[in-house]
Amino acid sequence: MLIVSEQRMDFTQCYPDTVSSVAAAARSGCRRRLRRLIKKGRSVDCRDNRGWKALHEAAAAGNEECLQEILSAVDGSSQGSRAYVNSLTHEGESACYLAAQRGHLSVVQLLLKRHANINQLTNDLSCPLYAAVDGGHKDVVELLVSKGAEVNRTHTASCWTCLHQAVYKGHHEIVRILVNVCNLEARDDHRITPLFVAAQYGQQECLEILVNAGANVNTQAADLATPLLIASQEGHLACVDFLLDHGADPNKACSHDWPQLPIHAAAEFGHISILRRLIAVTDRVCDQYYGMVSPLYTAVHRNESIELLLSEGYSPDAQDCTHILGYCSPLSYALSCTSKNPYSESVRLLIAAGASLSETDWICVFLSGEKDLLQLILEHRWIAPPETLAMNSSVPNRHGKTVLKLQELRGLLCVILNQVHFAAYWLPLLMKAGLEPSLLLQPHMLEHADGAVLNYLLEFVNWSTLSVPLKRILDQRRVEKTWKPCLPFDSIPSLSHICRLQVRSVLGPDLLMRTSVVQQLPVPSPMHGFLKFSDIPEPSYTESPQLLHGGARNGNTQHIHVL
Repeated sequence: MLIVSEQRMDFTQCYPDTVSSVAAAARSGCRRRLRRLIKKGRSVDCRDNRGWKALHEAAAAGNEECLQEILSAVDGSSQGSRAYVNSLTHEGESACYLAAQRGHLSVVQLLLKRHANINQLTNDLSCPLYAAVDGGHKDVVELLVSKGAEVNRTHTASCWTCLHQAVYKGHHEIVRILVNVCNLEARDDHRITPLFVAAQYGQQECLEILVNAGANVNTQAADLATPLLIASQEGHLACVDFLLDHGADPNKACSHDWPQLPIHAAAEFGHISILRRLIAVTDRVCDQYYGMVSPLYTAVHRNESIELLLSEGYSPDAQDCTHILGYCSPLSYALSCTSKNPYSESVRLLIAAGASLSETDWICVFLSGEKDLLQLILEHRWIAPPETLAMNSSVPNRHGKTVLKLQELRGLLCVILNQVHFAAYWLPLLMKAGLEPSLLLQPHMLEHADGAVLNYLLEFVNWSTLSVPLKRILDQRRVEKTWKPCLPFDSIPSLSHICRLQVRSVLGPDLLMRTSVVQQLPVPSPMHGFLKFSDIPEPSYTESPQLLHGGARNGNTQHIHVL
């Protein structure tokens, strides 16, 4: 068994190409041993596999006395003292750099007296001042600045200055020193200034120092982002408040692609407190004006943001942003995300707020295959008879619900008539919502609807008054045996059926089907269900309408003339 002594063993002489005995002594701070080795003639100029000499070891370890011994030995040798002091490791690190990086103030002072290059760059473009800033060594920074270190040189691959790095690290005491000597508007490779860095990383105290020193609060990066935008995006409320209180412009466009504002970033990332602050100061021109973008678009995935914007009066319809974002409304954007998932809360919020539905929106509703989604819309929309609507009239409300505008009704009819094969899915919902059944008495419907669907639809009309062309279609289907009437459609409808059709006509299908108005009629209560057509069995369906094959998935339906 190998027994290892507790005494520290010195292997340095076994690996002379890794570290010399002189360097090991300098690293450990053993001045007496170092002096003895030097007197024995051991070289202070040997390098290890990193290119380090005893000089670098002493400086990195902060061993000032050892460093003095080494420099004294060099003074007595033939090699130049200044050249030795500025010798570099394989990484391009000088002794001054290593000492500054570790905050060894007295060592840096000694090296500068011995003519160390204060601005020597490393291989990765760092320098003693940048290293001291990065480490937060205030005293070393003060010394280097006072000795004339170059303060505005760019470092690292990102071209940051020392002020950028001090702000990023949050070394506010160092920032106070640097703002008096540095270029406050220095820019990195993305044209980002130190103030922008402070806003991005939430360094509030550094931000205040920079602003009070005169830095531009409305500076813009290469992509036009402002400090206010980035602070809003990252959720730094204190920075947002300070910037707004000191002249930051919330209405400055922050993107080359579209007029993005800080309010869009706050809405997108759900920073509600910041969003509330920005709503109060952002020009409402972004709400509905053409060429602008409502923050509701970016809030689609943040329910709290949508709720706040709607409560503050932002229009649920916003403006058409097809040319900018590829969507004609926030609702269109929200619905586009439902093709593989149940409808989102944002859809519910926008529908409840009265957002208009385009034909493309109706397509998305049916593409989703979610019966609940169609029911949601019908819960918040009132289907008034078409003759009561005017294309350009203001949209009224009935019983707390928004009435479908004529163009919305047109879009709905166009889509559902292109989905006749799935009418068993949508027809009962629309009938119960008060859709006028005569709107569906179209040749295309009668030609292609399932037999059970046809029987269900005809129960809502006086089939004896159908036009001759429509009767011919029905006759042809009977001959082809693609439709089997469940009622004697060749005969005159019963008086009871005609009576309830008349009641429906007088009251209006919307009021009859969606209110308790029928209960106010002077008829026996058992008649209420009959008058509301509750006795008619619904057609069953087995397929979900995740259909709209081919071009319909891109919003291109075959238009059928309606209304």
